Amino acid sequence: MREQDSATAPGTIAVTGPETSRASAAGGRRPAVEADVSRAAAGPRATARDPGPTRRGTLLAALGVIAFSLTFPSTAWGLESFGPWSLVAVRSTLAALIAGGFLLAVRAPVPARRHWGGLAVVAGGVVVGFPLLTTLALQTSTTSHAAVVVGLLPLTTAVLGSLRTGERSSRAFWVAALAGAAVVMGFTVQQSGGALTSGDAYLFGALLVCAAGYTEGGRLARVMPGWQVIGWALILCLPLALAGSAVALPLEPVHLTAHGVLGLVWVAAGSTFFGLYVWYRGMAEIGVPRASQLQLAQPLLTLAWSFLVLGEEVSAAAPLAAVAVLVCIAATQRTGRSRAARPRPAGETGPVRS
Repeated sequence: MREQDSATAPGTIAVTGPETSRASAAGGRRPAVEADVSRAAAGPRATARDPGPTRRGTLLAALGVIAFSLTFPSTAWGLESFGPWSLVAVRSTLAALIAGGFLLAVRAPVPARRHWGGLAVVAGGVVVGFPLLTTLALQTSTTSHAAVVVGLLPLTTAVLGSLRTGERSSRAFWVAALAGAAVVMGFTVQQSGGALTSGDAYLFGALLVCAAGYTEGGRLARVMPGWQVIGWALILCLPLALAGSAVALPLEPVHLTAHGVLGLVWVAAGSTFFGLYVWYRGMAEIGVPRASQLQLAQPLLTLAWSFLVLGEEVSAAAPLAAVAVLVCIAATQRTGRSRAARPRPAGETGPVRS
């Protein structure tokens, strides 16, 4: 009888007896031991003995999804008072100031020099590229239309992540991914009268840059807390955001309204900082796969907000397309989760292959 190392859940004992020895020698699996290993890999927070952190993580991740779902309606409100370039610049400035104050309050360590290149990718994709391109798109597209198109973001992230890390996914995964892409393309062409618009081009560009930022941010989250990744990315963008604000505000008309100011405050403090903060904290508690499942509700939530808050007329095709995209994404998440959960056989070395 020997006690597992510190990576194993506390109190777990691996019993080595004649039966288990013969099973190991024959290359057989030991379900009970593998279950312990799987729970240990997920961390003690994921065990049934301590359900509190799991509930808290689920709540935090759900709050992040709700915050993200309000981004497009809030951006539409912000455009009532600011031009697109001014809105993005001021939004990034406010979010960076909030992030800087928070990082200073908790005395977060400055990232190592080798990580700043990755942080620049996160900043360019999540802090600058996605907000700017979606804001430009919302000048001609409705929030409900944009919500369905951006519902393809998890699939886009999966593609870029596969290219970046070299991980291989199953055929079922890519079939579902292509089906989701076909639904989105069909919806956008149908809504635009048979041709893609400039707004659609901005939205698809936003998918690419945001997916790149998510992919690089996921890599950096292995070496630092995820919320610090977005915090330092915001700090990195602060000089550019300040310069952009100084240039754009005098050139674009500003007509302050209650809706415009509220929209600006939410996209800066709610979507850009608070949403990403609770999202990454939630992922740390319950793991990326479970948190990703919660994000599947985001397009439908945005459609609901566009109807309730903005009074937009949501066509019958929009919710149907959103549901179809969510089904496809759910299929990719299920295949990815089941394959990633397969434990490595004892003694196996080399890279993990799915």
